[in-house]
Amino acid sequence: MSVYLWKPLTPLLDSYVHKVALVVLNQSLETQTKLFKTLWKKAAFKIFVDGGANQVYSSFDPTSYIPDLITGDFDSIKPNVRDFYKQQNVEIIETPDQNFTDFTKCLKILFSRMDSSQVERIVVLGALGGRLDHQFSNINTLYKMKSSKSDAHLQIYLISQTSLVFLLPEGKKNMIEINTGFEDEMCGLIPVGSLCEHVTTSGLKYNLHDQSMEFGQLISTSNSYDGSKEPVCVEASKPLLWTMEIKY
Repeated sequence: MSVYLWKPLTPLLDSYVHKVALVVLNQSLETQTKLFKTLWKKAAFKIFVDGGANQVYSSFDPTSYIPDLITGDFDSIKPNVRDFYKQQNVEIIETPDQNFTDFTKCLKILFSRMDSSQVERIVVLGALGGRLDHQFSNINTLYKMKSSKSDAHLQIYLISQTSLVFLLPEGKKNMIEINTGFEDEMCGLIPVGSLCEHVTTSGLKYNLHDQSMEFGQLISTSNSYDGSKEPVCVEASKPLLWTMEIKY
């Protein structure tokens, strides 16, 4: 079984090499200013998705945070905000296709432009919090990108001031590093959408041993780590959503 290594919080370390693509969605950044500024400094490529441009424009000095690209169907971006970034020579790509969310379309553009020599991970701000249907839509995008196989070389992380979420692929030995100091106490494994017949873990306070997980039966919430600071290992027969509490 192949090993898949996840280092979800290393971009917050001072020593991290700048290989992040930062995607900003349309959620308030008022409680995430420190996180935004840190990720901005680490980002090799920055994208605002539709109303995400409004959030940066209204929360910061916009002249200090000029993205590489703004994309979306533009039903949310304010005209004056779009005009401002256009005057700054920001590339603007309208994606009117309503069969996909703006977030999904943004990732498709990003995958077509980036490779692992430029970017090793995509970090998304604004995907968690706000409307619940939007959060489920953003999680669904993780599944869509996995099924499209276009993310073979890029890991996608959804992050907020208190939580980080990513999708663990099936059929691999997923190793999750948890030794940065930004990990808080709680974590979880969520089987979204379908039965996961076989799940085995190590490194958790409450490990699973070839157990099945599904909504209406067992899910792993309010779990935590075993205290060793060794990587958490997760093997599963279907994709599982990993969630972790962070402190930053």
